Amino acid sequence: MQVLELYCSKLSFNYEVIQDLGSGMNYYKKGLTKLLNLILESQVKRLVLTHKDRLLRFGAELVFAICEAKGVEVIIINQGDENVRFEEELAKDVLEIITVFSARLYGARSKKNKQLLEEMQEVVENNVTADTQD
Repeated sequence: MQVLELYCSKLSFNYEVIQDLGSGMNYYKKGLTKLLNLILESQVKRLVLTHKDRLLRFGAELVFAICEAKGVEVIIINQGDENVRFEEELAKDVLEIITVFSARLYGARSKKNKQLLEEMQEVVENNVTADTQD
């Protein structure tokens, strides 16, 4: 959060910090809803993010398309490694999905579900390791 505030202050941007806690796959967060409403009401000049996936793990491109249609400049401070392999990005996405479902499964307190989840995570991690060694 401090990075965003420092960046915006240094460039003399007027800004409001909107933040949410929770999964990047949850589309029903108050902050995200507020941000989208402000963009749709043409009350946002620019959207500044530390990382692309801080907005949403899946669907950020849709928000960026709305920004483009409404004339909102999107600034992503840390572009990251643009040479990330497709397999690595896919593995991150799969692990994010597993994490979301694990929260649901652990909430159910099912021993069988926990074991299944652990097996799924092990398979994904083994495949990522095998892919990165190629």
